[in-house]
Amino acid sequence: MKKLLILFAAATSLYSCNKFDDTNISPALLTQASTKALLTNAQRSMSDLVLGNTAASRLGALYVQHLSEGPYPGSSLYSDRNLTFTAWYTGPLYDLQTIINYNNEGLAAANGNGSKNNQIAVARIMKAYYYLLMTDKWGDIPYSQALQGNKAYSPVYDKQQDIYTALFKELTEAVAQINTGESSVVGDVLLNGDMNAWKRFANTIRMTMALRLTKADVTKGKAEYAAAVAAGVLTSNAQNIAYKFIAGDPNNYNPWYNNYSISNRNDYAISKTLTDYMEPKADPRLKIYGESLSGGVVKGLAYGRNVAVNIPAAYSRIGDAFRSQSSAMPVFNYAQVLFMQAEAAKLGWAAGGEAEAEAKYKAAIKASWEQYGVFNQAAYDTYVALPGVAYVAADGHKQIITEKWVHLYLNSWESWNDWRRTGFPVLTPAVDAVDSRGIPLRLGYPPTESALNGDNYKAAVTAIGGTDDNYGKMWWLK
Repeated sequence: MKKLLILFAAATSLYSCNKFDDTNISPALLTQASTKALLTNAQRSMSDLVLGNTAASRLGALYVQHLSEGPYPGSSLYSDRNLTFTAWYTGPLYDLQTIINYNNEGLAAANGNGSKNNQIAVARIMKAYYYLLMTDKWGDIPYSQALQGNKAYSPVYDKQQDIYTALFKELTEAVAQINTGESSVVGDVLLNGDMNAWKRFANTIRMTMALRLTKADVTKGKAEYAAAVAAGVLTSNAQNIAYKFIAGDPNNYNPWYNNYSISNRNDYAISKTLTDYMEPKADPRLKIYGESLSGGVVKGLAYGRNVAVNIPAAYSRIGDAFRSQSSAMPVFNYAQVLFMQAEAAKLGWAAGGEAEAEAKYKAAIKASWEQYGVFNQAAYDTYVALPGVAYVAADGHKQIITEKWVHLYLNSWESWNDWRRTGFPVLTPAVDAVDSRGIPLRLGYPPTESALNGDNYKAAVTAIGGTDDNYGKMWWLK
């Protein structure tokens, strides 16, 4: 009997241990991330990396003089030399690659969040979007060996030309992979699971990339441009793509609202370079772009001076339409597409010649006014007939890109790409620039790369002329 009691006690003890082991493991514990959460997180990274006022995102607006700095001039004097790209790889790109991996491996986390084809296609398109932004900032970057974890701790830097070739392929294949007859992606805060919109997004990115090649590879550029347009790009303001922020949610406020209203910093005003172009033409977008001061005046701040000034009530801050809690920020829109079509016609990449270039140019200005809710037929007719605005074939390319620069207010990295590629708009570098070479042509590589990925970093620097500075040229400028 005593032996039986001992055996029973031992068995009870073992059962109890197993029971407690089970209760110490939460049944709600996730063993892998949900793909819908990964997609949301990857898209939310746009706020800091692309659209906001962090170093990674604000520099474009300063380089092309959409904005000027007030109390703390520095970035507009070209003092930002080397910026990290680590957050791009460890943040959105890693999340998007995980979505692809989970779906290809058949893991349960991929179920219920959209069909396999559509999830992978959307992840590929978003990856292409981020990689394009990165390579157009830094040039050669890790691509083919990136996002492989311990398989490639020291990834090679791929040539920008090779990255472009790969991205054209990714975008083309991703559009073909989308199946509108299957379940849409879940967790999509950018396009709300609209798979046709994802096709337009991808084709518009491809169209944009194609026009980068006007100097580097005209044959490739023309072919990719024609294919992108034929596949379907944005065709109305109703299809515009913008990132939406959320009123009442401090984690999802518009980043300019955070700067002005939460941090009370008032770092930026609309640039006098821009107001000097818009104000004499009575451009009605000016009161949308900039804050109206006493008397309804929108006053720009002189660009590129190493003088600290207080902005409130003295100079116009960014307009309310761009800096409320929920103000959406533009990503791609119809007017932008029309400006690209105007340039393509001007370059002979599309049929119609100068007549088509002029028609698309005027249509782009109209679409821009309509986008910002200021269109008036009489005012528009006056505007497009003004000297300097009225289309003249000899100045057509300059006019198209300059008016595109006006339209792309705060979507400024794309204007920087245009300026580097065409020289338009004509910009005077900062008067007090820290480097006499003027407006930067690229961002320097992260300062940690020489230690963490030395051999590949050295090879990349050699490829841009031997100096990791801000003035090496993109491949598409060579």
